Amino acid sequence: MIDVVVQLNVWRILGISGKRAQDVANTVCPGLGYFLAFLVAIGGLVFNIGNVGGCAMGLNVMLGIPFVPGAIFSACVAIVLFLNKQMGNAMDMFTKALGMLMIAMVLFMVFKTQPPIAHAVKETFIPSKIDWMTILTLVGGTVGGYITFAGAHRIIDAGITGTENLKKISNGSVTGVAITGTMRYLLFLAILGVVATGAVLDPKNPPASAFLIGAGQIGYRVFGIILWCAAVTSVVGASYTSISFLKTLFKNVEEHSRYWIIGFICISTAIFSTMGNPVTLLIVAGSLNGLILPVSLACMLLAAYNKKIMPEGYKHPMALTIAGWLMVAFTAWMGFKSLTGIAKLFS
Repeated sequence: MIDVVVQLNVWRILGISGKRAQDVANTVCPGLGYFLAFLVAIGGLVFNIGNVGGCAMGLNVMLGIPFVPGAIFSACVAIVLFLNKQMGNAMDMFTKALGMLMIAMVLFMVFKTQPPIAHAVKETFIPSKIDWMTILTLVGGTVGGYITFAGAHRIIDAGITGTENLKKISNGSVTGVAITGTMRYLLFLAILGVVATGAVLDPKNPPASAFLIGAGQIGYRVFGIILWCAAVTSVVGASYTSISFLKTLFKNVEEHSRYWIIGFICISTAIFSTMGNPVTLLIVAGSLNGLILPVSLACMLLAAYNKKIMPEGYKHPMALTIAGWLMVAFTAWMGFKSLTGIAKLFS
């Protein structure tokens, strides 16, 4: 519900205005765009460290390569993918095919492990315990920080803007989070089926160990391939989008954006290589992106009623506005609640 409300609001406001988030923010309040760009760039850096960690985990599963060498190799591949657009497109197609394979594998694991579905459904709607950091991590990994803006900026680049494309923009925003949500729930059921048998997951790489237990060595290796491909393309995407927030604000970044993106990848890899623990980094990345969410969403909601930004005749639905402000308050509260959880991870 949070994902849908956030995505619908952000995509509609940016898509119909045809303006990028940082430029919209500066129009709402001079200087706010710089603040938002700073938050997104920092959040994107933390998330990209998590992406590098995902690469390292994937190579470790596939070939047994230690995390740090795997991260450095993956960063080099990400830079090559960024510099070579044709190779990047081929990698995207490969990743999509592997994504379909992963969905098939997860469905296979759900049927094979036979999770306690009735109990899972009960806990979904009437949970006996609520972990706010977990919720914020999931929200942050879907629509937090740079992520929801990445999609919105892509549709602007593609020219899908204005009220005439309202239906396309709205449908696209909901479809993405719906597929993600469905996949997450299936993955949850698959892993629940594994741990319900009493199996203990490896804390260094929990999802991979679940696939090893549930699908054997073949499933384990395939999961490693999928994880690495998804992560290495995410490294490129996170770096590109984070720097895109700075391009229209700083002339030097716009003139040398390629070098800034390569530098962003190198810094992410260097921090990961010295900090380690990819699982913790992935959790922290999602949480920090979730903390950025209330600020960025509030900025977009203010823009929805600004005549300098939105085209004449467009009226943002009141239901979306009310739901949006509720999510601003809710995610801000969740963010403060999760800060103690983040502190515990490093204590």
